[in-house]
Amino acid sequence: MRSESADTALPDITVNATRAAIHRACGTEKRARGPWLALLSEVLTLAGPHAEFRHHAERPWCSATFSGSRHTIALEFSGQPAIDAAEVLIAALPDHEFTVPGQLVADATIAAASHEAGPPPRMIVDVELLLLDES
Repeated sequence: MRSESADTALPDITVNATRAAIHRACGTEKRARGPWLALLSEVLTLAGPHAEFRHHAERPWCSATFSGSRHTIALEFSGQPAIDAAEVLIAALPDHEFTVPGQLVADATIAAASHEAGPPPRMIVDVELLLLDES
């Protein structure tokens, strides 16, 4: 049985307060769930049927003139045909025209790509995208 002291709960409170402050600064505190599902669907379609979804993270983003969100998506490709598909994704992503309702994809990059040689060979690709609110 695991017990938590008040000291371990404090960082969660601090993180939640920080997130709330970021949402207030960006004007996104009352916004409904973000565009992540449409974005993820489009990235998975671009990656092809060999891609396996591993992780998605979203955080608010704003500048003096724009607000939106930054997304990180991790995909895994196992086997040589899948690794070939990952290479196609890496080449196609920066020029891909995304269609996410109410959003403009301002930047789409490959943040990391790691290879593992073991049987079967594997590649993990981290995609980063910056979405700006259209309004």
